[in-house]
Amino acid sequence: MNRRVYLSNSVLRQIENGVLTLTINRPERRNALDIATYLGLAEAIRDAGGNDSVRVIVLTGAGDHFTAGNDLKDFQAVRPVGDSAGMTFIRSLVESDLPVVAAVEGNAIGIGVTLLQHCDFVYAATTARFRIPFVALGLCPEGASSLLLARMVGQRRANDWLLRGRAFSAAEALEAGFVNGTTDPGQALAQAMKAAGEMAALPPEALRLTKRMLHHAERQQIHETLDYEVQHFSQRLASREAQDAFAAFFQARKK
Repeated sequence: MNRRVYLSNSVLRQIENGVLTLTINRPERRNALDIATYLGLAEAIRDAGGNDSVRVIVLTGAGDHFTAGNDLKDFQAVRPVGDSAGMTFIRSLVESDLPVVAAVEGNAIGIGVTLLQHCDFVYAATTARFRIPFVALGLCPEGASSLLLARMVGQRRANDWLLRGRAFSAAEALEAGFVNGTTDPGQALAQAMKAAGEMAALPPEALRLTKRMLHHAERQQIHETLDYEVQHFSQRLASREAQDAFAAFFQARKK
C-alpha cells in the first residue's frame, strides 16, 4: 500500500493507491473557503496533473459539512480586478485531466455547489443540503453555473435554484441528475473512495485521455463563461446591495 500524507492549515492531502484525497479542513468555519484554501486546492490539483502516481482525485470536507461556500469576510475586502482565488481553483478543476470525485456531507453552499459541476462524480449523504444563494447576497452566478447548471438539470430547475436560491435536498439533486448517488449519512466518502479506487486500477493513460476527450469541446466555452461571470461578479461585490447583504449576515450571526 502506497500512502503519503501532506498537512497544511486548511487543505489536507493524502495519496494512497493512486488516489489523491483533498480534504477542506476548516470545520470550525463549516469549511468556508478562504483565499488560502482556494489556492491550496488549486495548487494540489495542478500538482496532481504532473504526478504519475496520482490517477484520481477525491474532494471532501472535514467534519460535518462539505463547505459553506466562500468565506464572506473575504467578500467584504477590496478585491483585485480579474480572477479571484476562487476562480483560480475553479479553473484548475476545469483543466484537470484526472477524474474528480466529490463526497458531500452536510451543507454545500454557493461555490460549494457550483464547483460540483466540474467534478466527474458526486456522491452525497441523504442528509446533505444544497443552496446557491447568490441573488439573496446581491451577487450573480459564478463557477460557470450560468452555462452549465441548466445543461445538467434543465432550465426550469436551474431557474429555481439560481433565481430563487431555493435550497434542495440530496434526493432532489439525485432526481435532477446533479449527483451520481446518495448514501447513508457518514458514508459519502466511502462511496467516493470506492469509485475512485475502481478508476485508479484502470490503465492511467487511457483514463486521462478519456477525461480530456469528454471535456475537450466545452472547455473553451467554460473559460469564456467564467470570464463573463467574473466581470459581473466583481461589480456585484462592490455594489451597495451586496455589501448591505454581507453586513446583515454578520449582524444576524451576532444575535
